[in-house]
Amino acid sequence: MARKPRPPQYWDDWYAGKAATPAVREVMNRHLGLPPDLLTGIVPADAIAEFISELRLKPGDTLLDLACGWAGVGLTVARDSGAGFTGVDVSAEALAAAREQAARLGVVEARFSVGDLTASGLSDSSADAVLCTDAIQFPDDPSAAYREIRRVLKPAGRVALTCWEPVDRNDERLPDRIRHVDLAAGLAEAGFTGIEVHDRQAWLELEHAIWEEAVTIDPGDDPALVSFHDEGVRSLEIFPLIRRVLAVATAP
Repeated sequence: MARKPRPPQYWDDWYAGKAATPAVREVMNRHLGLPPDLLTGIVPADAIAEFISELRLKPGDTLLDLACGWAGVGLTVARDSGAGFTGVDVSAEALAAAREQAARLGVVEARFSVGDLTASGLSDSSADAVLCTDAIQFPDDPSAAYREIRRVLKPAGRVALTCWEPVDRNDERLPDRIRHVDLAAGLAEAGFTGIEVHDRQAWLELEHAIWEEAVTIDPGDDPALVSFHDEGVRSLEIFPLIRRVLAVATAP
């Protein structure tokens, strides 16, 4: 059975709710080692230098942050490497916050557009590097997302993907979207070369600390805190069943 995609309105509401409750950001960024005011996901500060190195970014390059959300990490990567920045996301709400964040971080060459993982709306061979953090599992057809990444990359361009993969792909206790993640297979099917998938256990341990704190919070009637608490409960249940991974590869 095909997985039902989440509509843009779902993501607009999700981002609006998260941004409205600074307490969630404080907990997450404190554990991840990120500035307290940075709007971002669950990738730690230590990953930023690694992304710059793996993507081989240099001043004047163009970094595409695909499914960028608030784009906190991607914008920081662009700022620290001197690369130009393009952010694409399905949520106009997230992109509005990302534009404000780009100005605050001093990323002058930043542009944003609405699009998704399988149809970014960008030209062929328009990016020197693509970053996609913790989103490759969402499309109904993940293979289309890998093909889109290859399409927008210049020859010899680099991609870095982060996600969670199952320890056992047959374990039905995992959500389908995670159980079917296979970064190496997806990149290989799309024709990428030099594929490397690295375990990042240290990242997973930081996430575990976040969710351990989340479940101790009394959320009251705050919808964002309720969501944060409930996500912590769900995440802790599956932690022994997943591994945290970073995949990098080169476009042919």
